[in-house]
Amino acid sequence: MPNTRPHLPFRDRQQAGQELARLLGHYRGQPGLLVLALPRGGVAVACEVARVLQAPLDIFVVRKLGFPGQEEYAMGAIASGGVCVMNPLTEGAVPPDLVQAVVSREQAELARRELFYRQQRPAEPLQDRILIVVDDGLATGATMQAALLAIRQQQPRHLAAAVPVGAADSCAALGGQADAVICCATPEPFRAVGRYYREFPQCSDDEVCMLLAQARRDHARVSQSPA
Repeated sequence: MPNTRPHLPFRDRQQAGQELARLLGHYRGQPGLLVLALPRGGVAVACEVARVLQAPLDIFVVRKLGFPGQEEYAMGAIASGGVCVMNPLTEGAVPPDLVQAVVSREQAELARRELFYRQQRPAEPLQDRILIVVDDGLATGATMQAALLAIRQQQPRHLAAAVPVGAADSCAALGGQADAVICCATPEPFRAVGRYYREFPQCSDDEVCMLLAQARRDHARVSQSPA
């Protein structure tokens, strides 16, 4: 797992994406390459990665399952395909009926976002492709783990997880789901992802759609350019 130890904090998600792309240069030009962003925060990072690698960009929607009353702390995550990953440390800490209520709420939000972000565009096929799954950081790793488990069901040729910053133990734990784990920095002790960005605003749904549209335009220009 490469670690360049960049100067932290990153300025913003754009700069973090540029730093991450430097570690992913060996993927550029590989047939079937696709960058998958985890909305919302991962989209701005993934846009930079896709631009540098001259690869198409798509989204993969995953939802964190926050503790009731303390939603910033993840007790697990869900992803398309019925995948649900629970943090082992939280088992028994929340009554099953409350867990199910959170799961049901987040499943509805996952479906809403999928519909809104895609705007009737079909998802990119994932089978037999080289996939780089990008988020803006890795704390517990539950969200990325759920994404990787769901994506693996679609039989990609190669599956990589890539983040600008993450907890070392969470990155290591992804080794069972990903063929490669790429992280620019694993500071110790690890704190909340937002602590490693000077600018870390909440991304809106409209911003996600704008970034995806820009990525499509950029890739179309590259694809149409003479070799």
